[in-house]
Amino acid sequence: MTTTPTADQDGFVDPRGDLRWGTTSGLLSDAASRLGDAEAVVDGGVRLTYARLDAAVDEAAAAFLAAGVERGDRVAVWSPNTVRWIIAALGLQRAGGVLVPLNTRFQGKEAAYILEKSRARILCVIGGFLGRDYPAALEEAAGGAGDGRPYAALPALEKVVVLGDGPAGRHVPWEEFLASGSSVDRERVRARAAEIDPDDLSDMLFTSGTTGSPKGAMCTHAQTLRAYAVWAAVVGLREGDRYLIVNPFFHGFGYKAGWLASLIVGATILPARTLDVPHVLKVVREEKVTVLPGTPTLYQTMLEHPDFSSDGVSGLRLAVTGAANVPPAILYRIKEELGFSHIVTGYGLTESCAIVSMCRYDDPPEVITATAGRPLPGLEVVTVDAGGVPTPAETEGEILVRGYTVMKGYFGEDEETAAAVDADGWLHTGDIGIIDANGRIRITDRIKDMFIVGGFNAYPAEIEKLLDSHPSVAQSAVVGVPDERMGEVGAAFVVPRRGATLDADELIAWARRNMANYKVPRQVHVVAELPVNAAGKVLKNDLRARLARS
Repeated sequence: MTTTPTADQDGFVDPRGDLRWGTTSGLLSDAASRLGDAEAVVDGGVRLTYARLDAAVDEAAAAFLAAGVERGDRVAVWSPNTVRWIIAALGLQRAGGVLVPLNTRFQGKEAAYILEKSRARILCVIGGFLGRDYPAALEEAAGGAGDGRPYAALPALEKVVVLGDGPAGRHVPWEEFLASGSSVDRERVRARAAEIDPDDLSDMLFTSGTTGSPKGAMCTHAQTLRAYAVWAAVVGLREGDRYLIVNPFFHGFGYKAGWLASLIVGATILPARTLDVPHVLKVVREEKVTVLPGTPTLYQTMLEHPDFSSDGVSGLRLAVTGAANVPPAILYRIKEELGFSHIVTGYGLTESCAIVSMCRYDDPPEVITATAGRPLPGLEVVTVDAGGVPTPAETEGEILVRGYTVMKGYFGEDEETAAAVDADGWLHTGDIGIIDANGRIRITDRIKDMFIVGGFNAYPAEIEKLLDSHPSVAQSAVVGVPDERMGEVGAAFVVPRRGATLDADELIAWARRNMANYKVPRQVHVVAELPVNAAGKVLKNDLRARLARS
């Protein structure tokens, strides 16, 4: 990492070899030495300075070492946004582990699949959240009831640590887990942290695709830190900002563009467990929040809420929205009524460290409403036609990305990796877009059928695979349809098995028990057959047209 920093046409610097730290552990140690008494995290009644956060991460790292975590071992975190999520993640990374975040909306079966696929050795899980018992859901899905081992179907899983919010049962409470690290001296922690190479994996975020099976996109410390040092500069995040993070930590937006970017610049992290608008307005007012990313829906709901007052949001400065382009009318309201001086949007995908392009904090409104900005410095982005030939400016094509953010591959999926990243290093995104004469990207369509439900990527192939596991379903097809509140939602067409009867409401209720709620189709249409082409492929455009006519 000794290359010379470069700048894009706006002068935003790509740091490359200028980073003072090569790992997330080094980042935190450096921040603690520079910003010791500054607030790092405020989570309800918990307030940690940078120095105290660093010490807490040391304590967690010692516990992970005592549990036998080696460099490259996977450790999963399944919890809403809390200070313990951050401490667990940084602690396992300081011990050399690879972070595997789990979606809090997952049902037990979905979580078990990721744990099995990643071969995670330890799971840090919330005891209960929004009325759900997460450990119990996993036990039910992973089998082993009555045999003395709660997770018989997960042979790699050695320990389950309960972060709080409910009894630990036969699992290890967080406090007991931390106490187990007392046998590990801090010299050993420092020695392990020093062994970690910037090119070691830092995390493995799971994403789905055309196969319908989630795959772990592998990313290194160096990739992530370089990308989000640039991201922070491009969007205008700065030291002293107070960043309310409503985007979930299991997603790159809440993790990398959230608390990690905050540590990079020296901002204060304020985790929000749920998208509770009255709570958001209260925290914005009382904690003098300056940065509040979210979907356009969040900002609209804030403006319409009876607790809203312009005085209460007077400190807001920076909005980052990524779920969809911001309509001009909404952009105007966000700026004028919420008081943001800077609003930016962007484009990314998990396979590219969750980031490809961003608007700049000083871009004019017409750029923000119509584009996803320019690629980050150091990245190459092109569009190509069906034959792989580059298309001219202002001409649609599939978006390809090459550069330091592109994943190291899908964990244990060589064929899937080769299908996504070609021999020349180009990541084939599956998204259709246009690059204009100024180098700005506009997403126009998707090759993949993925749709976005309230900011969450929903993959039809994955949903169809789950629906097809229902004993009365012979075949299913899912498409995204517009929804005023969520942006898009799923509509499912299902063919019953011979002799079976399917009730739409009952299938939706079954889906709610077996998949994350954003994946659950809001409509189910029972049909005798699905339209297919000569090759037997379902004609989803025909299904969309059928919905449009109804």
